[in-house]
Amino acid sequence: MAGTQTMVIGPIPSGFCPRSSSCDLGLCSGPTSRRPAASPSRTGLCSSFVGGWGDRKRQAVRSKKRRERNRFIVDEIAGQYEESFEDIHGQLINFFTYKAVRTVLHQLYEMNPPKYIWFYNFVSNNQVKDGARFLRSLGKEHQELAERVMVTRLHLYGKWIKKCDHAMMYQRISDENLKLMRERLMETVIWPSEDPNAENLDS
Repeated sequence: MAGTQTMVIGPIPSGFCPRSSSCDLGLCSGPTSRRPAASPSRTGLCSSFVGGWGDRKRQAVRSKKRRERNRFIVDEIAGQYEESFEDIHGQLINFFTYKAVRTVLHQLYEMNPPKYIWFYNFVSNNQVKDGARFLRSLGKEHQELAERVMVTRLHLYGKWIKKCDHAMMYQRISDENLKLMRERLMETVIWPSEDPNAENLDS
């Protein structure tokens, strides 16, 4: 029939998707509008189910990598003492330095008041937190007092070693732990009320 337009139906591309336009399906009014079929390497399924599953899988992999990257192991809670007690050794030395300073101050107070005043002022300006640092500073100002403190702290440690009962110390630590746990338990226990009015309200 004259004036009738012929519709050209081209081949349906392998990447067919229901949401594509008519030209994407190859249904165009002219042969010049035909688009080439998608190559196999670029062909993919347009199902929302398949696409969603792939996205979820990729997100799960990325989340797992982030968790592994942020994961760390706490290996030294409260110190790791399988091989060394150096921190405790240092604290003991600092403590005996402090005890020696107090002993020397007490001796100077009774035997040499002017030197006591000087040493007292030095201790006030230089706290005995780090024994080695304190003795270095004291040695620069007064070498004789520094040596006296060093000898005194060694003497005090020797006396402590003879008197220290390790079994007793272990038992004292164990008893104190038990006492603290018992106190905490008593604080958390809810005792029944002794008020008779409360009993009447319950009944």
